[in-house]
Formats: sequence, structure tokens, C-alpha cells
Amino acid sequence: MPACVLRPALVAAAAAVAASAAAADDASPPGYTLAHSGTVHDFEYFSGAWTTAQHRRKKRGVGSNDWEDFPATLCMTPYLGGLATVDEMYLPSKHLAGLTVRSLDLEKHQWLIHWWSSHDGKMDPGVVGGFQGDRGEFSGSDQDGGRPIKVRYVWTKLDQDHARWEQAFSCDDRTWEINWRADFTRADADKLCERGQPKGMNGGT
Repeated sequence: MPACVLRPALVAAAAAVAASAAAADDASPPGYTLAHSGTVHDFEYFSGAWTTAQHRRKKRGVGSNDWEDFPATLCMTPYLGGLATVDEMYLPSKHLAGLTVRSLDLEKHQWLIHWWSSHDGKMDPGVVGGFQGDRGEFSGSDQDGGRPIKVRYVWTKLDQDHARWEQAFSCDDRTWEINWRADFTRADADKLCERGQPKGMNGGT
């Protein structure tokens, strides 16, 4: 991931903030929780093929409002009766692919979501949560450029054929910055997917 960067003048202050945060682990941005839960039906509607319009902030954590837009295609397959899902997304203009694996903890009634990118092959630490109605929230902790962050995904089911996803980071445990948004439109799986993968990926690299 690109760095969640501090302005140079704030580096010393950030060190002090980090030290105080270590003594206050419960510091969290508004709405952050690991308590959201869901059901096995949360991602049923997402099975199949989708075209997506991706909208991503070029630089995160520096106050930039410079965005880039690019298309992608996605194919999702459920497993274990819906207890797990795998989707692969192909970004042709970026020559990249990404893999999302979701699994439902039946004891906690929570989804755990991990993401891999063909850019570096690394798995992120994951987020947990679930849907209430047509809105799903998933939260977790990660690092961005070596700096601890809070992560939030928000899924919105707009209708049977349209959905929206957004990703936000908090670098200061006080505010959120949305840095990635994607709009999804249902597509024909026979045309877009082959054995659960987007066609034309050439290995996803």
C-alpha cells in the first residue's frame, strides 16, 4: 500500500502521539468497532460477475484531493454453502489483479475478509464485520508505509444489480479519510468469467 504519510513538520509530533497511543490502546476514530456481525446470506447477492468503476486517491494521509479512475472486472464464487467466498478482480489498465477471501465465523457471526494484490503477493491482516440490512461495515488494524492505521470497509447494496464499496483509513485515531471507492454493476458471467476468474487476465500479472 502507498504510505499514509505525515507532513515533514509533523514527524516529531507524530512520535509523541504514537507514544501516548501506546498507553491508550482504546483510542479509535468515530464509529470504529470490531463488534459488527452478519449472517451467511450477507454476500449471496455478490455471486457472479461484475464490472466496476474504481475511484482511488493517489496519495493517502497527506490531505491530497487528487484522484484516479480506472475500470475493473470481478468474478465471485461462494464455497461451503456460502460460509466462504472468493473473488478475483482484474484491473487491465494497471496490469494488476486482486483476490478477496471472506469467511464467516459461525461462533462470532462475523465475516473475516482478507485481500491479496498481485503487486506484492502479500495478504493484509484483514477486517471483521457484517451487514445490517443493505449496509455492511468491516473494521480492522493495519500498517500503511510502516505507520499503524485503523481500516474501515463499507459495503452498500444499492439494488440487486448495483453495489458500492469504500475504504477509509484513520492515521490519527480521530478522523477517517476515504481513499478508495468502487461502484459495481452486475454483468454476464459467461462473458466475463472463466473458471471463476476474469477473462483476459494472462495470469493476473
